[in-house]
Amino acid sequence: MKNVLQKLIQNSQKAIDEGIYEIDKKLQKSPMDLVTLIKNNSHAPIITEVKFSSPSLGKIRTISDPLTIANSMIRGGAIGLSVLTQPYLFDGSPEFFAKIRQNVNVPLLMKDVIIDRIQIDAAQKLGADYILLIESLFDKKYLKEIDEYVDYAHKKNLKVLIESHTKTEFEKSLGTNADLIGINNRNLDTLEIDTKTTKAILDGFDKSRIILSESGIESPKDIQFLHGCGACAFLVGSSIMKSDNIEAFVSQLVNAI
Repeated sequence: MKNVLQKLIQNSQKAIDEGIYEIDKKLQKSPMDLVTLIKNNSHAPIITEVKFSSPSLGKIRTISDPLTIANSMIRGGAIGLSVLTQPYLFDGSPEFFAKIRQNVNVPLLMKDVIIDRIQIDAAQKLGADYILLIESLFDKKYLKEIDEYVDYAHKKNLKVLIESHTKTEFEKSLGTNADLIGINNRNLDTLEIDTKTTKAILDGFDKSRIILSESGIESPKDIQFLHGCGACAFLVGSSIMKSDNIEAFVSQLVNAI
């Protein structure tokens, strides 16, 4: 599958047109600071992802109660949750996010392909702590300047994770006011994964920012490898959602360090 980014953008526009992000709630954010949790964690800082499907794997897990899954992740030691709100290809929804937000205290990332400010407005109403911005959408000029989105999110009292996949994208993201910098080991155009992407990008990096490594994490050994490359925290989704015992698997990842 190629040109996945274009499909993701089209799906986001479809969700916007269908009113998916017209939220009438006003939920509260977490009282915890994710960056502080990462810095003070004596083990591997794991952010887990509630995601029932993906473009690369299709159906990952039968759709069930997202709160039950979220609580299992937290019991396993996750310091934060990424929750999909994109309905197409991911089987996410703002309703799933709201249910989790109303019942857990940990920081939440609204995981979506953000192409419009209405999605940022929705994140604020849902009580998100972070939103995701994908650097390549801006580098390829699908969208306006990324700084405009970062500034708008900050005005809405939201923090921003910017993810990159190449060294060039990474260096550009470092020039923004993003609160977290992510390295996606997955090429979103081809869906190919290589955890060595994190190693290549962080080679020579002065570690002046907190770096989150994302995608392709299947085992404690992957956590140890990525930690050795300089990653400070880890976002893990599919392998956890495929697990028969989410709590135990998350605990294994957390205790990898």
